[in-house]
Amino acid sequence: MNKLKHFLHSYGGWIKRVLAPLGPWGMLAFAAVDGSFLGMPLDPIFVGYVYHDRSHFLLYVLLGSVGSALGSIVLYVVGYTGGEVLLRKRLSPERFAKIHASFDRHEFWALMFPAMLPPPAPFKIFVLAAAAFEMNFTHFLLAIFAGRFVRFLIEALLTLWFGPEIVTLTGSLFAHHFVGILIGVGSLLAAWLVWRRTKRQNAENKNVAADSRPSVEPTSL
Repeated sequence: MNKLKHFLHSYGGWIKRVLAPLGPWGMLAFAAVDGSFLGMPLDPIFVGYVYHDRSHFLLYVLLGSVGSALGSIVLYVVGYTGGEVLLRKRLSPERFAKIHASFDRHEFWALMFPAMLPPPAPFKIFVLAAAAFEMNFTHFLLAIFAGRFVRFLIEALLTLWFGPEIVTLTGSLFAHHFVGILIGVGSLLAAWLVWRRTKRQNAENKNVAADSRPSVEPTSL
């Protein structure tokens, strides 16, 4: 195990040296590598790009989002061909059933929400789950792109307003209070979904009530 960790660390350093000279397109490459099997310190890399090239921050947000979606195709293929077996080995039956149910109800949100979260959120687990549960491939790419876009945009704005240190501090707080933050954000998301469903049902009820009213025929004089 130690040899494997040393190999991955060395391999990650080699990739950073190779991709660094690519300029802005390096952000796309770093995000694609991170989105596949090999995790990269993507947030510090992204913040560095934004901090040293502030005028093109939106470009880096787009490149990072596209790269993450493209890199995740590797995991989609793995998950589609044998992801359920991998998930059952790594997750408890209760956790597996919960993730499966979330994809059955709202597959787009079930993937976009984890894509928004920084480490240590187990994002790749949800990528494998999306493929194993046969999520539509186009929706799969859009959900990852949308989630990463929100995440990178927030990080970029924080960097522009407060400097790169604020992103590091936020990431540290998230890592140490991951469960509490996840519960809080999940509660807000659940409340929003309930509000949205209630609003839609009220609108449908009004339409049904309007359609059921008897029409009044004009009387002839």
